Amino acid sequence: PHNSMDHQPKFFENLSGTGKAIGVLTSGGDAQGMNAAVRAVVRMGIYVKAKVYFVYEGYQGMVDGGDNIVEVSWESVSSILQVGGTVIGSARCKSFRTREGRLQAAYNLVQRGITNLCVIGGDGSLTGANLFREEWSGLLEELAQKGKIDEDAVKKYAYLNIVGMVGSIDNDFCGTDMTIGTDSALHRIIEVVDAIMTTAQSHQRTFVLEVMGRHCGYLALVSALACGADWVFIPEYPPEEGWEDSMCVKLSENRARKKRLNIIIVAEGAIDCHNKPITSEKVKDLVVQRLGFDTRVTILGHVQRGGTPSAFDRILASRMGVEAVLALLEATPATPACVVSLSGNQAVRLPLMECVQMTQEVQKAMDEGRFVEAVRLRGRSFENNLNTYKLLSHKKPDAELPKTNFNVAVLNVGAPAAGMNAAVRAAVRVGITEGHKMFAVIDGFEGFARGKIKEISWGYVGGWTGQGGSILGTKRTLPAKYLEKIADQMRTNNINALMVIGGFEAYLGLLELSAAREKYDEFCVPMVMVPATVSNNVPGSDFSIGADTALNTITDTCDRIKQSASGTKRRVFIIETMGGYCGYLANMGALAAGADAAYIFEEQFDIRELQANVEHLTEKMKTSIQRGLVLRNENCNENYTTDFIYQLYSEEGKGVFDCRKNVLGHMQQGGAPSPFDRNFGTKISAKAMQWISKKLKETYRKGKVFANTDDSVCLLGMRRRNLVFQPVAELKNETDFVHRIPKEQWWLKLRPLMKILAKYKTSYDVSDSGQLEHVAMHSPKEAETGAI
Repeated sequence: PHNSMDHQPKFFENLSGTGKAIGVLTSGGDAQGMNAAVRAVVRMGIYVKAKVYFVYEGYQGMVDGGDNIVEVSWESVSSILQVGGTVIGSARCKSFRTREGRLQAAYNLVQRGITNLCVIGGDGSLTGANLFREEWSGLLEELAQKGKIDEDAVKKYAYLNIVGMVGSIDNDFCGTDMTIGTDSALHRIIEVVDAIMTTAQSHQRTFVLEVMGRHCGYLALVSALACGADWVFIPEYPPEEGWEDSMCVKLSENRARKKRLNIIIVAEGAIDCHNKPITSEKVKDLVVQRLGFDTRVTILGHVQRGGTPSAFDRILASRMGVEAVLALLEATPATPACVVSLSGNQAVRLPLMECVQMTQEVQKAMDEGRFVEAVRLRGRSFENNLNTYKLLSHKKPDAELPKTNFNVAVLNVGAPAAGMNAAVRAAVRVGITEGHKMFAVIDGFEGFARGKIKEISWGYVGGWTGQGGSILGTKRTLPAKYLEKIADQMRTNNINALMVIGGFEAYLGLLELSAAREKYDEFCVPMVMVPATVSNNVPGSDFSIGADTALNTITDTCDRIKQSASGTKRRVFIIETMGGYCGYLANMGALAAGADAAYIFEEQFDIRELQANVEHLTEKMKTSIQRGLVLRNENCNENYTTDFIYQLYSEEGKGVFDCRKNVLGHMQQGGAPSPFDRNFGTKISAKAMQWISKKLKETYRKGKVFANTDDSVCLLGMRRRNLVFQPVAELKNETDFVHRIPKEQWWLKLRPLMKILAKYKTSYDVSDSGQLEHVAMHSPKEAETGAI
C-alpha cells in the first residue's frame, strides 16, 4: 500500500488564490479565539493573492449587504489576536432562515464575486451555510430570471465553496477534540474557582458553581477534573436514583476528614435520569436542608465568554484559519462542505454534515435517556475525561479496596513545571484505588538516596491539582552517582515500581537505572516516566506537562509589551524565552503573540537573516502597525546573544525605530497550572499508573517482582492522536543528547505559519493536510488508547 510519504510533497506556494474572493464571517455565540481565526484567514488569503472580504454581523450582514461586506487589507487584522470575542460582530439572523433572505445574500456575494466562504461559528451557523451552498445554483437561476444578474454571472459563479471552523466555548461539536474558545473558557472558570477556594477555605463553606453548557457538559466536567471538585452534574451522565443521599454522605465524610472546602459544579443543562433539570439552587437547598452547611451559589455566566484568548486557542485558531484557506483553494464542486478541526494534535478536514448529524445524535440520545450512548457519541476525549473524573473523585471504603501488597514510589525530577502536582495526585489516587501502597520521594533522586521517602494517603494529595511548582520538591541530580544508595532504599522500603514525573533528566535517569539493572536486582521493576518540563524537549511526546502554562505566561507578557510598544510607536522589543536548546516556547510563543520573528536553535540563522529581519521591520514601520516583537530562544546561538541582537537592531534601526529588550526568566516556570496542564497531567499520570499495575501483575513470579526487559521501562507520551508507551531504550535513536532535544520535532512544521502571518515569503509543506476524513465512531475499547 502506498504511504502518503511516497507522493511528491505538496507545497502551498503552488496553490494560487489569484482571481478568487473569500468572505469571512463569525456567527452564533462569540468565543475567544475567533479573531485569531479571522486574522489567519485574512492574512493567508492575501498571502496567496486572493481577495478577502469581511462580512460584518454574521449572516445579517450578508443579507443586508452594503457596508457590511468590505474588502480588507493585511493591516485590517492587526492587533486583534489578543482580543476576545469577534471584532467583525456576530448576530442571530432570522431573515437568513428564509429563502428570500438567502436570495438577497447570494445577490450581495455575486456582486463582489465572492464564491468562497469561511464560516466561524457553532453547529447552527454551519448547518445554515451548508443549506446555502446546496441552494446556490437555484438562487442564481432565480436572480437571473428576475433580471438582477446576467447569464454570464450564473456560469462564472456557479459554485459556492464553504469551509467551517467551530467557534464555541461549549466544545459541543462532534468530530473535533477542541473547539475554538473552549480552552479560554476553562481559563476563566479555573481563575474563578482558584479565587473561590481561598475564601471557601477560610470559612468552611460549600460552593455550588454553575458553568455554561446547555446541552454539553464538557466545561463542567473538565473544570471539575481541573479543580478536584467533589461532585459534578452534567447532562450526558445524570446521577443515579438516590443521588441526593450519596452526595450528602460524601460531603459530610469530607468534613469529617477535615476537608475545609466542598466544591460542586453544575452545568446549566444538568438533568437527572428522568430528564428533569437539576439547578444550582436545587443543589444548594439540598445541602442546606440536609446538612446545614453554609452554602453559596456562584453563577459564572458570560464571564466565561470574555477575556483574552488563551495561547492554546490562538494557536488552534491560527492553525485552523490557515488550513481553512488551503481547503478553499483545493475545493471543487464535488467536495462536500467541510470543517477543519483538531484530532489530538493533528489538523483534519471532516465533512460538515457528518459532524452536524453526529452532534444532533448526541442530543437525541440524551432526550431518549440513552446516556451511555450519548457519552460514547461525544467522542473518546470526553469519555476519557469522565472515566478519569470517576476514578479520582470518590475514594472507596478501605474494605472494598483490593490489596496487592505492592509498593509504588512517585518522584519529581528536573526543574519545576506547573502541573507536576496534578500528576502526583492522580498517580497516588489511582494507585490506592488499584490496591497498592503509594510512597512519595522528596527532592528527586538525591532525596531518594538520602531516604527521604514516606507513604502517602488519598487525602494527603487533596487540593494539589491547582498548585504550581513541585510540592514534593524536585532536583536535576541524576541517579548514576547514587546507585548503591538508591538500591538500598528500594530494598529497605520494598519498592516494586517507580513512577518518575519530570523533564529531560527524568528520561536520562531512567536510562541510567535500566543500565544498572545488570548490577542491581532492585532496579528490575516496572518504571514509567511522564514528561513534565516547560521546555517541551522530551523525546517521545508532542507535549509535556508545564509547557502550556509557560506558553500562556509568555503570551500574556508579550501582550503587555505590545501594548506598551504601540503606545510609544516605532518600537521593537526583543524578548528572550527559556527552553534550553528547544525552540518550542519561542516558536509557539511567537505564533500566539503575533511576533515578527523567532530565533531558534533548530533553524540555523546568520547575519543575512538578521539583516532581512531588520529590513522587514523597517518596511513595517511605514504602515499603520508601528511596533515590532522578536522572540529569541536562550540558546539559539552562542554568538548572536540577546544583547548582540538588541545592539544590532538598535544600530540598524536608527532613525526608524528604537529597541528594548526583556529576558523573561524563571517566571516561565511558576504560576498556577493552566487548565490544559492540570487536565493533561491528571490523565496521562492516571494512565501511567494503570500501566504500572498491569506490568506488576505480568512480572510477579514466585513471590517477587522481576522485570528486566526493555518494555518494562517506558515513557508515556502524546503522539499525534494517541497516548503511547515507548521503551526508553528505543527512544535513544530519536534523541540528540548533546543538545537535549528530540531529533525530529512536530512543531517545526508550524514554523512557516508564524512567518506567513508575519508577512515573510516562505516555503510551506502541506502534504499532511487535505485528505477529507470521515467522522469515526469509536468503539468503547478505543477510549483507552486515549485522546487527551
